[in-house]
Amino acid sequence: MSRPDWHLEDLWLKLVALWPGITIEWLPEIDSTNSELMRRAREGQADPVLLVAEQQTAGRGRMGRSWVTPEGSALTFSLGLPLKPAHWSGLSLAVGVTLIEALDPEGRLGLGLKWPNDLWHWPSSSGPAKLGGILIETLQPPGMSEGRYVVAGMGLNLMTPAIDTGGVAARGLDHWGEAPAPGMVLAQVAPAVVQAMAAFEQHGPASWLARFDRHDVLRGRTLQTSQGVQGVGAGVDALGALLLRTDDGMVRVDSAEVSVRPLKI
Repeated sequence: MSRPDWHLEDLWLKLVALWPGITIEWLPEIDSTNSELMRRAREGQADPVLLVAEQQTAGRGRMGRSWVTPEGSALTFSLGLPLKPAHWSGLSLAVGVTLIEALDPEGRLGLGLKWPNDLWHWPSSSGPAKLGGILIETLQPPGMSEGRYVVAGMGLNLMTPAIDTGGVAARGLDHWGEAPAPGMVLAQVAPAVVQAMAAFEQHGPASWLARFDRHDVLRGRTLQTSQGVQGVGAGVDALGALLLRTDDGMVRVDSAEVSVRPLKI
């Protein structure tokens, strides 16, 4: 914690009040903050930590997708915590809803969550654009007898990437004005995410699933899964699985099985 422009000492004081013993590490460059914390966990290091990187060279998204972040263009960090909730389902939605509400508490930006783990902006006048993503991984490190070590990785575009995504466009927070400093955004969202994960362990996903409904960008849209199932988005069930209303009835889609995209964007 030696970067004064990131104000990490101030942030640590807020985080340690929410999760005693947590530390913050800042790195100028790494392949992936998630990969690093997972490597450590496999070696038995399961301490609570927030790992922040100025630049990622081999960042990972869900289903093996890459997430490369040139220096200064995005905020990338991973939160590693030992958790033992009664049920794990819905954790990515809880983190996603928390991020949206921390970034856009008054709803002025019009941010939404594309199930199960992407932050989208989808105004009525144009197609969707991706602002960020979440990757949650868990394992049971050596020596941990209860629960699992959770690594929740988050990437948020501060500046709109000049890349061809081949699908959904990319968007940064500079879409609404000057790109914010990464340290400022980290201070805005990290305490909320730590608090949410602690509450998830105690109370489960119910409150976030209820709030997800008003941030759900897929509800009412014609969708197709990667397995070819077509239907209309109908929200999520009590475990956070996506519901599709099809000609053959309601279909439950689990995040571990498929990805979903709108048919027309």
